[in-house]
Amino acid sequence: MSASTSASVPTREVARRAFAAEFNDATYTFKESDDDRAPVYSLLPTGERANRVFVVGTLTETEDVGDDSEYWRGRIVDPTGTFFAYAGQYQPEATSVLRETETPAYVAVVGKPRSYETDEGDINVSLRPESITVVDEATRNRWVVETADRTLDRIEAFETADEYAAMAETQYDPDLSIYRDQVIAALEDLEDDAEVAAEA
Repeated sequence: MSASTSASVPTREVARRAFAAEFNDATYTFKESDDDRAPVYSLLPTGERANRVFVVGTLTETEDVGDDSEYWRGRIVDPTGTFFAYAGQYQPEATSVLRETETPAYVAVVGKPRSYETDEGDINVSLRPESITVVDEATRNRWVVETADRTLDRIEAFETADEYAAMAETQYDPDLSIYRDQVIAALEDLEDDAEVAAEA
């Protein structure tokens, strides 16, 4: 591929890792340009922008909530909270996984954050999955450890960080100790699981 053609191909954004508790707090979205096709970013309270996210958790519940056509909602739980993923006719692969997977099952999801305002004026954040894959417990455990590391990195860099940390400070005025506590709780949850498995 020559340089001239590669410039017109949009590069896929890195999928960020975030625990459910932080993801659900990421209610502020923005674009970096006025171009209609410019990516929409969700601003994580720990100071990172996310156009795509990578999450792994337990798919505990699926439901077809569509009226005229299939529109599936999946409830995915990690040690800090719950992600809601919605897939319809434009995400056929993700839709079929939500339709066919027996719950509970560990799943890995790559998708885009979506926020919408409820009738009550609250902002809810959900995932529009690009892909959903059934995975094993080891994959889930590795995701928890790696996501804990990334979250702590963001917290530690926050004071000296870039424009996104400054933006998060302005938009959320976040109490970063909450996210640190969630990291610790998530890792302790893994240790408890490991102990239970060892005893079994």
